[in-house]
Amino acid sequence: MPIVPDTSMNKRLAVLIDADNVPRGTLAGIMQEVAIYGTPTIKRIYGDWTGPHIAGWKNSLLENAVTPIQQYSYTTGKNSTDSAMIIDAMDILYTEKVDGFVLVSSDSDFTRLAIRLREAGMTVFGIGERKTPEPFRAACDKFIYIENIKQPDDTAQTEENHQVKDKKAKPAQSENRLPKSLIRLIAQSVADLSDGEDAVYMGELGNLIMKKKPDFDCRNYGFKSLSALIKSIDRFEVDFRQTTDPNVKHPYVRDKEA
Repeated sequence: MPIVPDTSMNKRLAVLIDADNVPRGTLAGIMQEVAIYGTPTIKRIYGDWTGPHIAGWKNSLLENAVTPIQQYSYTTGKNSTDSAMIIDAMDILYTEKVDGFVLVSSDSDFTRLAIRLREAGMTVFGIGERKTPEPFRAACDKFIYIENIKQPDDTAQTEENHQVKDKKAKPAQSENRLPKSLIRLIAQSVADLSDGEDAVYMGELGNLIMKKKPDFDCRNYGFKSLSALIKSIDRFEVDFRQTTDPNVKHPYVRDKEA
């Protein structure tokens, strides 16, 4: 049975991150997870960037194009970040430029905000650690545990970046020349879209990969199309299925190791 494209994936999402309550090394994985549910048109992270405990976020923010919002800690022991996020969320809500919100925090203080956004017709995704209190989790349409989000392999990613940047390197034409991180990205994206089906539509798969990795381009690996790239990997099988038009067939991808 062909998979019908999920229009919810085209939702415009505002991603608001509480830097005080999110592990720094998880940002890339979080942004890839967000891409499953929609397109992050607004990406902001809140914290007191003058403090040494969150100063190490810089590289992650640059790599994922997330805008840092400065919020000074006016009083010791009080979290002013929460107030800044809540005010921004309500401002964004009233601009009517998004279809939903992603609230990234393990803090129950955002429970009322999630409820209010849903009352306004917004879809609300929550992302936080397992320690997140039940009220906040229950207030979201969907809550994802950070511990369940697979983080990109830094070593493999570095290897991939070197391959793309090395202009003298020969194009990759076989699976053993492709970065393992790319194969994992394709496999995870197939799993994200499968929803119990045996295969996923190639066009939908390509859209998700692009949202997870905006700089993805088949030509970086020596291929003219996503279909040709995937066919070169033994792990995946590509078959063409007839549509209602007798002259048109659509390619579908199956992960043989799933």
